[in-house]
Amino acid sequence: MDEISGRARPSGRRAGALRAGFLRRGLGRGLAGALAAALSLPAGPAGAVVGGREAPEAAAGAVMVLSSDGGVCSAVVLAPDTVLTAAHCAAGRAEHRVHYKEGAEPVLLELAGRAVHPGYDAGAIAGRRRSIDLALLRVASPLPARFVPARLAAENPRAGESLVLSGYGVVRAGEARSTGTFRSAALPVVEPYGPSRILVWLKPAAGPAGACQGDSGGPIARGDGAVVAVTAWVGGGPCGAISQGVLVGPQRAWLDRTLGGWGRSAAWD
Repeated sequence: MDEISGRARPSGRRAGALRAGFLRRGLGRGLAGALAAALSLPAGPAGAVVGGREAPEAAAGAVMVLSSDGGVCSAVVLAPDTVLTAAHCAAGRAEHRVHYKEGAEPVLLELAGRAVHPGYDAGAIAGRRRSIDLALLRVASPLPARFVPARLAAENPRAGESLVLSGYGVVRAGEARSTGTFRSAALPVVEPYGPSRILVWLKPAAGPAGACQGDSGGPIARGDGAVVAVTAWVGGGPCGAISQGVLVGPQRAWLDRTLGGWGRSAAWD
């Protein structure tokens, strides 16, 4: 299985112009490249996450996270200045920014705080070890009022239940130009959850559908919009085979404690 923060690369003249502009602002080549890829227009008709649909009506609860190593991820809005994402999207020494668009203009927000779950293990996939791939990010200035904090689901989903996986990732693996459009796909929950029941696994009933590069950190939600999990991995083959997320309910104590230390709180169902 692979982590799915996208290592996006800019292409074309527009990407080059953006890269030059952000280098002049001192944001570094990795962030410039990630931003350029995130702003690039789709090369063809959009049909994903993978095998899904564009979902602008749900985009008010999610933003993007860009890193100086070229990574592109998604994130769930929990408060005007706080988002929840995958730990592998925010850990390490890379510089990170929260990104959204104001009309056609890109906005990059600097971080004022970062908390990676103490149970996160960067080498877990290779070593087949347990890892809680969650991180909270606090930005230095608040998001616009149009962003609505998500509700979190305390209860775990049931096998066979349909959940909606969403994110700003690519339509197909390697198509960096399709990054930056919020898309969703409805997927059934499959077992196993893993021995510690910290994960949810989603597998399409037919055809490829699910997470791909850039969807890490995005919401996996019930039909009523409550976020059950945060996307972390894709496995079992190419994008759209099996998607896996970290359940938020079992991590409620850490989430509430960390947010409380920042003077923030999450809305729980």
